[in-house]
Amino acid sequence: DPSKISPIIDEVIAKNPDNVAKFKAGNTKLLGFFVGQVLKATGGKANPKVVNELVSEKLK
Repeated sequence: DPSKISPIIDEVIAKNPDNVAKFKAGNTKLLGFFVGQVLKATGGKANPKVVNELVSEKLK
């Protein structure tokens, strides 16, 4: 459910400002890091594909 995942994504992004900056500078491999952190925070219950799309949107 995106409404439940969204605050977790915001938290992961807020806790990792350095990686956000690196991602925005072109290190797209870090998308996997963010998706992994969100999946870990949800206990692996979130759909990785959905998380990937949501994280991509938020990091733009």
